Amino acid sequence: MSTRSLAGRGAITRRRFVAGTGLWGAALAASGGRAFACPPASGQPDPTPGTRFDLAIGPVPVNVTGARMRAVGVNGSTPAPILRWRQGDTVELNVTNRLREPSSIHWHGIRTPAGMDGVPGLSFGGIAPGETFTYRFRLHQSGTYWYHSHSGFQEQTGLYGGLIIDPKDGYAQRFDREYVMLLSDWTDVDPEDIVSNLKFQSDYYNFRQRTVGTFLRDARRQGLAETIRDRLQWGAMNMAPTDILDVSGIIYTYLINGQSPAANWTGLFRPGEIVRLRFINGSSMTLFDVRIPGLKMTVVQADGNDVEPVPVDEFRIGPAETYDVIVEPAADGPYTVFAQAEDRTGYARGTLATRPGLTGPVPPMDPRPLRTMTDMGMGSMTGGRMAGMDRPAPPADPQGGTPAGVKDMPMGGMDMPAALPSPGTTPRPGVEVQSVAMMPIDRLAEPGAGLENNGRRVLTYADLRATIPGADPRPPSREIILHLTGNMERFIWGFDGRKFSEAEPIRLTLGERVRFVLINDTMMEHPIHLHGLWSELENGQGEYRPYKHTIIVKPGERLSYLVTADEPGLWAYHCHLLYHMEVGMFRTVVVA
Repeated sequence: MSTRSLAGRGAITRRRFVAGTGLWGAALAASGGRAFACPPASGQPDPTPGTRFDLAIGPVPVNVTGARMRAVGVNGSTPAPILRWRQGDTVELNVTNRLREPSSIHWHGIRTPAGMDGVPGLSFGGIAPGETFTYRFRLHQSGTYWYHSHSGFQEQTGLYGGLIIDPKDGYAQRFDREYVMLLSDWTDVDPEDIVSNLKFQSDYYNFRQRTVGTFLRDARRQGLAETIRDRLQWGAMNMAPTDILDVSGIIYTYLINGQSPAANWTGLFRPGEIVRLRFINGSSMTLFDVRIPGLKMTVVQADGNDVEPVPVDEFRIGPAETYDVIVEPAADGPYTVFAQAEDRTGYARGTLATRPGLTGPVPPMDPRPLRTMTDMGMGSMTGGRMAGMDRPAPPADPQGGTPAGVKDMPMGGMDMPAALPSPGTTPRPGVEVQSVAMMPIDRLAEPGAGLENNGRRVLTYADLRATIPGADPRPPSREIILHLTGNMERFIWGFDGRKFSEAEPIRLTLGERVRFVLINDTMMEHPIHLHGLWSELENGQGEYRPYKHTIIVKPGERLSYLVTADEPGLWAYHCHLLYHMEVGMFRTVVVA
């Protein structure tokens, strides 16, 4: 099935910002397995966990922007129904594909056997049109997760939904009510056209470039010579500091639980209640900065794993990440849930209210961020440490060749190209490597571009501390060093200067303990997701490292995490910016 409008996906004016009407779709169809308590757009999950589900993937008519379109959904709904499971149970999910093209469902962050992970082409063949595939696996974990298609651009066109696994021993924090807050980005433009446009012109959806007016303003503020030097630096690199997100609010409408800002999703509460908000970023290309003016949020869970409570005013959530927060509204409100896109070209919003129909005030968006030389990997000691200061350097190769972390990586006899790192260096620029981070730094204590010094308490990765020590106390036996590389001008993305079609698998031995080191040579954030295995972020918390399934790597950043290869199979490893993954920022990890 093509994801085109009911009348065909027509052209859209590039300069037209989408307002969105919020007429988001069809009612929930009945399920042959178990009934769902409410449509997913409510955000309020069924309180009773289930073990058997019949899910049908198919076309869903929607109207988000005033145009009648066709999305891809589950059981007649997009977002897909919220699923609720219980830790320790074995779940069975019969998924039928009613599209005219192959489909799939990936259970994001869920530890499953490789054949149940749902990535076509690895340990799973996909679901052909008209066929039913039964997923069956035992639940070893609890927390907030989500599920989505791993076939083509179906995730962008609506095939995603929330997922809750209740802990068998009860919750560490009491709460009176809960809502799933599923963030996403919708476009009426065919995703294939978006990629084509980005290949043709990488800043196709970026209309906030610097102008003569901004030059004069900057010259008055920082001096003519400094302003000219800054412009020459960026010009020499053929880049622009305004390039924040590849796809912007020029064609995206940002949604909460499938509802546009105009539709104003509303969750009800009684003053004095403790409310758990389960934030999921189900977007394809958007990092969101989330706050609720007038309410303090306490972060209690990251990527499904409990963390020591952190009171914050705001947090950044990358595509595929999840955060659970506790709020305690003492007054009537209403309170606005405000999630602005990182590039400040639009926002999602909803309301927490004591009764339906109330609307909270919408705050103005913050100033747009600009990239800096630090983002280009030029190094800085402001807000960050030089990478590697908090742990020993990787062991030197006794033969004086490639560093041990690279040499020891068994890559099946891969012919190492000139673009890959040699001792103490970074990949060399070329067609697939536009820039290199000459001085990558530790940026885990930084909140992210546009969030610095805004007067609010913003969550950082350095704040995350697990509530229990990690399950594997062994030190890593080796390091695998990977550079995140790309050419924005040509919209090429990959690892170590190679896209997926050119790369050999990363091979791990079953049971081994490995340190992954990521160095971001690009000027964009990349949320990196390793399927099947936990990523234990080395953020200075010692044995209380937070377990994550998706980790944002900031521009010019070097970070590391530990992985225990405890589940055999072929696993996907990729950037969770959908269009980056589709054009090559993807590897296969083999555990055997």
